[in-house]
Amino acid sequence: MSQDYNVIIVGTGFASSFFLSAYLEKVGLTERILVLERGQLDTHSWQIENRRNSSTSVEETFINNNPKKKWYYTPSFGGGSNCWWAATPRMMPNDFRMKSVYGVGVDWPVSYEELEALYYQVELAMAVSGPDDGSPFPRSQPYPQPPHRFTDPDKILKAAYPDLYFQQPTARARVATANRPACCASGVCDLCPINAKFTILNEMRALYEDPRVTLILGATVQAVETTAGVATSVTYLEGGRLQRAKGDLIVLGANALFNPHILLRSNLDHPLLGKRLHEQVSIGVTVDLDGVDNFQGSTSITGFGYMLYDGEHRAQYAGCLMESFNIPYIRLERGKWRQRMILKYVFEDLPSEQNYVTTNVDDPTLPETVYLGHSNYTQKGIDRLSDVLPELLKPLPLEQIRINPEVDPTVFHIQGTTVMGNDPETSVVDRYLVHHQVRNLLVLGSSVFPTGAPANPTLTLSALSLWAAAHL
Repeated sequence: MSQDYNVIIVGTGFASSFFLSAYLEKVGLTERILVLERGQLDTHSWQIENRRNSSTSVEETFINNNPKKKWYYTPSFGGGSNCWWAATPRMMPNDFRMKSVYGVGVDWPVSYEELEALYYQVELAMAVSGPDDGSPFPRSQPYPQPPHRFTDPDKILKAAYPDLYFQQPTARARVATANRPACCASGVCDLCPINAKFTILNEMRALYEDPRVTLILGATVQAVETTAGVATSVTYLEGGRLQRAKGDLIVLGANALFNPHILLRSNLDHPLLGKRLHEQVSIGVTVDLDGVDNFQGSTSITGFGYMLYDGEHRAQYAGCLMESFNIPYIRLERGKWRQRMILKYVFEDLPSEQNYVTTNVDDPTLPETVYLGHSNYTQKGIDRLSDVLPELLKPLPLEQIRINPEVDPTVFHIQGTTVMGNDPETSVVDRYLVHHQVRNLLVLGSSVFPTGAPANPTLTLSALSLWAAAHL
């Protein structure tokens, strides 16, 4: 069975949905767009009733070569928006120019300044709540929603670091929108009980009901077919049968495991295809306070600290972003129940070719991940944490600081594997996310990230989708 379309989009997560939103504004009423999603449309009520983000099991979708390293995502309509924590910081300007400023990693082929207006468009669409007293990154307009409420320990750190400590930018509503209530601060944001965080389901589902769009669920894309360097069609499995759809423009908006796997199965080989699989790593810290109660905030993560993020130290070791949790991990001591602060320090990583996605030998329809660990650059930053924390947290009334001895290698941010760049020899897609070899093929999402900043990637990958659509 063959079908003809102007555009074929793979996936329904952030990358595909923000591209689709911009693309629909550019084209006429006769445009024919096919969207292929391997998962099902699992409504919010279904998720709550079944206590799962997706009816499709993640374990069925890929082979993990290193079970100690988990890769989290949601194979369902809306993709990662179903399970994300809705943290939406922008990347810092220097995150885009690590090589030229600090001599490590590589520079991105796009700058913060080029994305700034697009960042705001995404924030507006998500109704992002953020600080009203400035931010660590340049902004042309204020946040769409007011900030969430600080805890008392947050207020102490804000007073000590007025230019480096802020309310977390988040798509967990501070003020109810037309489709979402205000955040209940229950702390179970991976499965939001009241549907307060932004998802594709609750804010962008109408895109897929547009008469120009045909959405096929349960469609597992196999490959992009090309002729003479031009993408002509996509093959996919639906109900156990192989289908083919023809398209003038092919857009891969799957995650950083499946974008490279589709390209590998399409025989679009490149030395870096599938390589540099990475994400941030984190360290948990528990702070026992002397006489100051915590957990008065209005959402689950209230504070972002940039004290260890940017600066000359990044020439030698990783920067990190500090998160302050409002989830009440109670201190089991009479009279001190709430005198505790839970912090997470999220470290950037320098991508390496030793971590990659390949095609499983026994079942070529499945991607396989090979992950040997984070970089020495990252480990150096982690090793310094115990030395700098006592001074850094000195403004708080401290009883003790306990640093988790185990590094958490998983922070739900799968990045790399189809990196963007200006040189076709050292990148898979160009600065507009167009495949260097096949010029009617786009690759979206965090798979194009050349480096992994401490900041959460969702806002940036969504802005890049608007960037790609604007430059078609």
